[in-house]
Amino acid sequence: MWKDTPTMRGLLGFLPWIVYAVIATSDEWRWGAITGLVIALVLVLVDRRAGKAWDEMVIETSAALFFACLTVLSLLDPHSPLTPYGPALVNVWLAGTAWGSLAIRKPFTLGIARTMTPKEVWETPQFYRVNAVITTVWAAAFTVAAVSLTLVLHVSPHATTLVIAIKVLTFVLPAVFTAWYPKHVRRALVK
Repeated sequence: MWKDTPTMRGLLGFLPWIVYAVIATSDEWRWGAITGLVIALVLVLVDRRAGKAWDEMVIETSAALFFACLTVLSLLDPHSPLTPYGPALVNVWLAGTAWGSLAIRKPFTLGIARTMTPKEVWETPQFYRVNAVITTVWAAAFTVAAVSLTLVLHVSPHATTLVIAIKVLTFVLPAVFTAWYPKHVRRALVK
């Protein structure tokens, strides 16, 4: 049975992006955008009602903004030249979100990490550094995905298997790193 842990809840924030990726892969970007928007708005609403702070919901809020823009674009211009690049656009937006959060010195993982750590470590340089590294890994993965997907979709737009492989790898690898890295740092500090 699924347990509502902070880690699982953090990953749930990616649900709108994942659902969009699945639906839009079959060239249904309008329905993918609308579905992503609805899921993102529901997540934001549920989280805010549960008392979550905005810094805990960066990915969810970013999703709501992205899917609102994409829904408008997909409805106003359903045959936009951007249509085939939907998967790349997702990663451009996510990369911008991640790099932007680093640029303003508020890595998007900080709010999520605060739900899993004692309050006394929140202001330590180590806590910030761990989250900056994790956010950098996500930002790099999103950037690699954006560039790779743009190239693949331009050269071979029907290479669905390759597109899915890029999407999965650039999500799973940083997710695994996110789970591993804080434990690695804690072990190193104990030695």
